[in-house]
Amino acid sequence: MSKAREPEDLTRLFVELANEGDARGMAELYEEDAVMAYPPGAQTVGRDAIQKVFEQLVANVPHFEQEESYPTIHHGELALTSTKPSDNTGGRTQIVRRQSDGSWLRVIDRPEIKS
Repeated sequence: MSKAREPEDLTRLFVELANEGDARGMAELYEEDAVMAYPPGAQTVGRDAIQKVFEQLVANVPHFEQEESYPTIHHGELALTSTKPSDNTGGRTQIVRRQSDGSWLRVIDRPEIKS
């Protein structure tokens, strides 16, 4: 699997993997103990649990579109990424962290997926 060399790569990789139906690959874009604010009103914690959410997601959403990224905000090994939602939800934001090999993974994700 390709690794995110820049924080913004995570969104592109996510869309590519989602369109391939690769829930495992999508989950591997997250740190082992990552937190995702999904489903609405709840949190999903850990890569394995996130993968289960994505398995359901790719089964119900056949196609994802790449969205315009807002400028990334960097602070040391952390970065805040976000995209302009094309489906009029409140927005999608992620906190990502640089890994020891220089790649980036998501730590906290608020996807705002329209039901």
